[in-house]
Amino acid sequence: MPKSANKTAFEVTCPCCSAVLKVDPETQAVIAHTAAVKPKMFNDIEEAARAMKEQDSRRDSIFRQSVENQKHASDLLEKKFQEAVKKAKETPDTGRPLRDFDLD
Repeated sequence: MPKSANKTAFEVTCPCCSAVLKVDPETQAVIAHTAAVKPKMFNDIEEAARAMKEQDSRRDSIFRQSVENQKHASDLLEKKFQEAVKKAKETPDTGRPLRDFDLD
């Protein structure tokens, strides 16, 4: 099967990050990479500072909620355990469970 004479590199745009990759068809390797231009997130420093303060307060709120949940975790686990014990006492023990292997 003869190879074509056209051995020029071609460009491919990444569907994830929109970067441009230049690929050599002979070696099938990326020979150049051009990163996509990222737009500015904030217009000015004050807006960025406000966003950082909001993010800090949100993070603190989530942390406080997590600490509160951990304080009550032992109570919750104890209730779950008591419920499981109650359920185990209510259902009779039927012996060994049947397995698919046992039915053959």
